[in-house]
Amino acid sequence: MSREEHKPLSFSTTMRNPERIASFLSCLETFDGMVLTSDLIMRVVRKVIKKKLYKPMIIGRTSNLNNIYLDEETTFNDEQINFIIENSPQDHKEKGFDYGWDSRFDTWYKIAKEFGFVYYNMNEPITLSQTGHMLINAYENTDDEFNSGAVIQNVFLNALIKYQTDNPFRRNLNKNRPVILLLKVLKMLKDDSEENGAGVFIKELPFLTCWPNFDTEELYEYIKNFREVHHFSASDEIVYEHALQLLESNNRVRFKMKQILKEGVDDLIRKLRITGIFSLRGYGRFIDINELELEKIDYVLENYSEYIEFSDEQSYFNYMGQIDPRIIAIETSSDFDLDSIRQEALRRFANHYSSEEVHSELLKLQNNRASQDDYLKHIENPTRLEFLTSIALVQAYPNYDVRPNYNIDDEGNPTMTARGGMGDILVYDPQENAIVEVTLMRSREQAIVEIPAITRHLEDLQMEKEGELCFSLFIAPLIHRDTTYMCEFTKHSRNLDIVTKTISEFIEQISSTEKISDFL
Repeated sequence: MSREEHKPLSFSTTMRNPERIASFLSCLETFDGMVLTSDLIMRVVRKVIKKKLYKPMIIGRTSNLNNIYLDEETTFNDEQINFIIENSPQDHKEKGFDYGWDSRFDTWYKIAKEFGFVYYNMNEPITLSQTGHMLINAYENTDDEFNSGAVIQNVFLNALIKYQTDNPFRRNLNKNRPVILLLKVLKMLKDDSEENGAGVFIKELPFLTCWPNFDTEELYEYIKNFREVHHFSASDEIVYEHALQLLESNNRVRFKMKQILKEGVDDLIRKLRITGIFSLRGYGRFIDINELELEKIDYVLENYSEYIEFSDEQSYFNYMGQIDPRIIAIETSSDFDLDSIRQEALRRFANHYSSEEVHSELLKLQNNRASQDDYLKHIENPTRLEFLTSIALVQAYPNYDVRPNYNIDDEGNPTMTARGGMGDILVYDPQENAIVEVTLMRSREQAIVEIPAITRHLEDLQMEKEGELCFSLFIAPLIHRDTTYMCEFTKHSRNLDIVTKTISEFIEQISSTEKISDFL
């Protein structure tokens, strides 16, 4: 493809969330510093398949392989992996890589390369960067998910504030730093008394993804003029036509409407939300600055507003792969009452969604199905489970004090799971108290990771609420037998009640009970 072409911003269709990027990166860790050859690529491929990160079609067509793939506690043996590889010719070609598995490798890792997490070329050493190692370590640290989440936010913020559309890996005629461009436009809209202060409308984001330069004033005026004509009711076709004009193209096959208006925008929002510096407003209709992170945002704008030309891949990678320590050091503002913001938003969402909608979304998480809700789809699955469970509890028990501990932005939207050292959701009543813990884990890791922590939280709650009923409710897509055993042991040794329920069992029981102690 010629370099002289305007193309919409597009990060990746295969790596849609940070956990997947980190999981793939971890497969390279033992090969860091080794020369990339076809033989080494096949060693990586074997690791990726063994970890069930990639599912060739032969697995779905072979019942015993598919059963192993679906079972979290079993893995493919060497003979099965050989069979999968031999029967999965990859109809794929990437520049600089041979046809087949070599090119599939590049497809997996090219977004991590663009973000500065890893550098590779055929017959050159694989290099994991500082931020690449940080990302791997954060996801492997299951003992403190909140602090790991903060590291993940900072690593992606570090990458995205530096990211340039015309980087040496991408070759795009558009020249800008999209995240910096968006931040500046949001600041201008916020200072504009004629605007609603809610930020950039979701349907206006294609203008950002297709924007050709780094002129903030020009993009701001473009959005202003578009609003004057169409307000917030422009049709998809109108937005699409404007986007094609920005790309200087009439090629509706090359640049499909779904790609520009749906897929590109959804992926952009997902990446923006990872950074922690953006908020959703109007149930996901607008993207805006997170007021809790103004100090960090001001620092970013002061230090990353210059557009730097990079003539080669290595220099760009070196720039991207180093963490800015100041980004890590700046803490979230303490000038806000986060508990009040979280509680007010939770009640608002409990009124916005019906209990049927909430239960349906919970079942999607149990069955590992994607949400189609325009708001909920932007929340990562583990955080969404805490959020939806909290809403379900508020709807079922309106007189209880339901206090989730997930992290939030300034609008009360959930951004990360609850920090370590506290329960996911606390439920209080004058006579009974419960700690509600949720997880998407299905394997024996439930018992190892969750139950000891729940036991500690429950002991602390009993000391705090002496003389009152205290118990814990543990909810997961399925309950592993080791978890059941650990809960029985906790009851026998500590006289503490940990009630286990699958998501579907929780939904069924919460719909027919008047108080949470009915779960006992």
